[in-house]
Amino acid sequence: MAETQSIDTRAARGEPSYVWREGQERRFQMVRRWTGLAGRRVLDVGCGVGMYTAAFLRETPAVFGVEVERERAMEAREQAAGVAQALGERLPFPDATFDVVYSHEVLEHVADDRACAAEMVRVTRPGGRVLVFVPNRLYVLETHGVFWRGRYHFGNMPLVNWLPTPLRNRLAPHVRAYTKGSLRRLFADLPVHVVHHTQIFPGYDNIVVRKPAVGRALRAITYALERTPLRVFGLSHLLVVERSQT
Repeated sequence: MAETQSIDTRAARGEPSYVWREGQERRFQMVRRWTGLAGRRVLDVGCGVGMYTAAFLRETPAVFGVEVERERAMEAREQAAGVAQALGERLPFPDATFDVVYSHEVLEHVADDRACAAEMVRVTRPGGRVLVFVPNRLYVLETHGVFWRGRYHFGNMPLVNWLPTPLRNRLAPHVRAYTKGSLRRLFADLPVHVVHHTQIFPGYDNIVVRKPAVGRALRAITYALERTPLRVFGLSHLLVVERSQT
């Protein structure tokens, strides 16, 4: 039973990044492009073990994080002192505290993604920005695994996200995948406007390690696709919204 509970928790809450590689660095540079991090107050929502939290410290000393899992929060605190154990739906900060609020592949796991989006906007100052990465419903693989015949099967599962929603959600009830519209609707009634919204492909870091030539070819091809309408089939959405001044 304990093993099953552990597996179910991993399925529901996902696994954080444990190693900083080119794919993470690429995403971090996208964040830098759309925020200007120098000297800003930053909150990393769902910070895991603190990989991105530590990266933010390159740019500014005012970095904070929240993580629901106590063990992960304690590990992240070794990266940045301002990490607390908390739910994304109930952030322990006053209104308008941060210049940048970041969430990396977290909204798909929280119990209430609308409440989490609202909380991220609440703690963002007017003129500040919220940046989120979330899974794309149009990506050919479901990367979080599926439940089949009562058992969780970890790994990349093809075409699951292309199934009709009721069937897709029976196989993957533990994780959401977003269309462009469903992601934007999380923020539609909040005091923000969209600054940037795109889709990006994976970094293929594991493939590069095992088969460098193949991995580099995949990067070249799919990164080029990000400059075309075919980017809609990318692994993740990147959405940047800015808090209104009023």
